[in-house]
Amino acid sequence: MSLRRRLRQAALAAGLFAALGAPVAAAATGPTTLPASQYTLSADYHRFDTVDAALVSTLGTAAVHTVMDNANHDRAALPSSFDVAGLSGGFRFDSGDDSDCANYPQGITTSRDAVGPAGTYDGHQLVLVSWYTKDGCDGAQQRSRITLVDWDATYPDKYRKVLLVEPTGTAAAPDFEDIPIHAGGVSWYGDYLYVADTGHGMRVFDMRKILKTNTGGTAGQIGRQPSGVYYAHNYAYVLPQVGTITSNTSSGTNLSWSSISLDRVSKSIVMAEYTCQSGCTAYPDRAPRAVRFPFAAGATTFAATTTASQALQLPWYNLNGVASHNGRWWFDSSGQKKLYYWTPSAGPATYPWVGSGESISYWEDATTADLLWTLQEGAGNRNVFAVEQAAYDG
Repeated sequence: MSLRRRLRQAALAAGLFAALGAPVAAAATGPTTLPASQYTLSADYHRFDTVDAALVSTLGTAAVHTVMDNANHDRAALPSSFDVAGLSGGFRFDSGDDSDCANYPQGITTSRDAVGPAGTYDGHQLVLVSWYTKDGCDGAQQRSRITLVDWDATYPDKYRKVLLVEPTGTAAAPDFEDIPIHAGGVSWYGDYLYVADTGHGMRVFDMRKILKTNTGGTAGQIGRQPSGVYYAHNYAYVLPQVGTITSNTSSGTNLSWSSISLDRVSKSIVMAEYTCQSGCTAYPDRAPRAVRFPFAAGATTFAATTTASQALQLPWYNLNGVASHNGRWWFDSSGQKKLYYWTPSAGPATYPWVGSGESISYWEDATTADLLWTLQEGAGNRNVFAVEQAAYDG
């Protein structure tokens, strides 16, 4: 443990963090319970089987360790000026990705989500971040991608980008196209990657099916070309969608899937909505909800139909991130620069938080403190960092 971290922990214990991270008075009210039975999921993990099989046969796959062996971007250290209570560590993307006004990081998950405290997937301990891409700095959403970031002293401080694609075409002529979603949340469980699709639910990807593509062509070319070669905006790897998780609501408005996170204790995914108190045009003006959906027993997949096991109406707005672990909840409000903590027994607590904060992922550790991983989306200030969850647990 570094001297800086020991000093930070001592300061926390002494109650000296009076600025960012110090709790303020608890809100007068916390979340209230909604009927969980009115929220269901319909899962189809085989929607693209025929075309996916043809793509795998045509292009071949690259294991995660191969992708990381060919990682071609260097992650940078957090700036020395960055400081939040309980800070454990983190990084920035390289200068090009940190300042890119056309690509925005959103969701975060890790190989600890995928496999538990052992933390290693295909030989690597990884932080995975989802992004959306716009058509220029002020354009519409065009596509989405992930970055796989090595977070292990055994390997270089590298990361690699992988484009997310939707299979199209036929078994005889398999193809793929861009997925123009916000990718506001992402969860990795077993071999499956779940990506939030705002108005629908989640898209499902299989980390064992990363495809190899030709890095030639132009930046605008995507999919199968008349010559039979496959381009992907100069990406060397694409991850094709394998399934769809559709959200259904029997009463009230449909859920808006703004962020998601894995809860390994209850073996579930939790989601939360981004809404506004008033004045929004692109987002709903109403109280947001958070809902928990359990995986099928003993599986890393959802049953064909899943009923929510918990549903909450929340008193907070502008929520970009959610996490839950062992009955505890965290909610990140970018607009309010607050991190809210809540349990049914202890009630709510509120902490000052970073601006442009996004998703949250709970990091279990068998030997040291559990962490909350999160990130900031703002161009030029994209800190990806972990804090000790004990600094934000009421």
